[in-house]
Amino acid sequence: MCLALLATPIAAQPVFQDRASAFPVQHDYVGGWEHFVGGGAAVFDCNADDKPDVFVAGGSAPARLFLNETTGPKQPVTFALGTIPELTGVTGAYPLDIDSDGHLDLAVMRVGPNLLLKGDGACGFTDASAAWGFQSSDRWSTAFSAIWQPGADWPVLAIGNYVDRGDPDGPFEACDVNHLYQPDGTGYAAPTPLAPGYCALSMLISDWQRTGTPQLRISNDRHYYVRGGYEEMWSLSPLRALDKTDGWDRVSLWGMGIASGDVTGNGFPDVMLTSMGDQVLMFNSGAVWEAAPFDTGATAHRPHTGDDGRPSTGWHAQFGDMDNDGYPDLFVAKGNVDQMPGMAMQDPNNLLMGSEQGTFTEVAAEAGVASDHRSRGAALADFDGDGLLDILVVNRRAPLELWQNVSVDTGAWLQVTLRAPAPNTHAVGAWVEVAANGRVHAQELTVGGGHVSGQATPLHFGLGRATQAQMRVQWPSGDWTPWQDVDANQRITIRP
Repeated sequence: MCLALLATPIAAQPVFQDRASAFPVQHDYVGGWEHFVGGGAAVFDCNADDKPDVFVAGGSAPARLFLNETTGPKQPVTFALGTIPELTGVTGAYPLDIDSDGHLDLAVMRVGPNLLLKGDGACGFTDASAAWGFQSSDRWSTAFSAIWQPGADWPVLAIGNYVDRGDPDGPFEACDVNHLYQPDGTGYAAPTPLAPGYCALSMLISDWQRTGTPQLRISNDRHYYVRGGYEEMWSLSPLRALDKTDGWDRVSLWGMGIASGDVTGNGFPDVMLTSMGDQVLMFNSGAVWEAAPFDTGATAHRPHTGDDGRPSTGWHAQFGDMDNDGYPDLFVAKGNVDQMPGMAMQDPNNLLMGSEQGTFTEVAAEAGVASDHRSRGAALADFDGDGLLDILVVNRRAPLELWQNVSVDTGAWLQVTLRAPAPNTHAVGAWVEVAANGRVHAQELTVGGGHVSGQATPLHFGLGRATQAQMRVQWPSGDWTPWQDVDANQRITIRP
């Protein structure tokens, strides 16, 4: 295997242009205490025009669909208002092709019954919950993940529920159970409780050990389980919670969000866990999880601007190569829950730039993305098709924000879309490996994680100074494609 060698390092200074005016109407995530958490967005191409569209939660206000009308690369990002059924109580959403008809659907999380919306491929959506046998009761759902298991025509759906609103002794120590939906013929059987629940705020199913056996990781909010709870890992087959005999240590966090990405370059997904206080980066060797040293620079435990020295509150986290230098960067959405006096009130978002040494450097203020609204969900996506990742952020009681990446002197890039025959037309669970500059970059195609915010966009790889790379795909079946040469600075679609 021949690798294109790096000539000189990328030294781009990230710069972003505020494009909040791209939206035709102001959109805020609002509501009472049941919407202190949540506030996510689903970013996906709902009409096959190769432009990411946005479905965004409104809380007690209606959710909205924004259709991407950007005219081309480097042009200002613009959106039009789409048409969807009026939905209130929405906390977030995740795009995936649930019925494997080739069109992306939406799993919509709510305060109230959750919904599965069937997409028609033209940005139209209808409620298919009953038709697909999806039974959802009146709960407070704040997390989601999904995977296709071998031989199944429909994905397994995991839904995380927060505080049990019907518990008269709540809200403290009143965490609700979570639910797993298993396929049953042409739809879903009654959900299986995942109990006990510890107030889930993020879930992610991943093949953490790359053995072909995905597992469900759940991040829980210690603020409400108070004591006795912990971060969870579940085996899906057989269904059971892992414990110390499986090498799973019980750790308690004020958990908010999960992000996965191969930071170390060893091929395994590392994980970023956001919380009230420290943001915890965990390195994954495939068998052992280890907290990153403090000098890695990813802790982001206090505001990086201003004089508010109280601890930060992290929500959505996501890895993405913002300058295309070949090393994952990290965005963290921050914001006080509401008026918690022990936590920072002016709590700007973080943009942590990764390096060859495996360390991160804070640049959000210099890059222009250090908003101090009460941020919640977010997404990193290339909204204008120029090969640079832009940033979308949902805010509580403040307008939806979008920053367009206008950095110069950035590296080369590759964006990879996977398509497969039904079921699992978008190849959820596949791995893509890209070799460039003497390093192999591995990314897994997952559904879940973040903070009630999901994406179905191409996998994005920064290539540094390389003009060509090599790529291969491990399909959900476990089969690999051969290594193939690919030119830099293009979008490519791979099929089995």
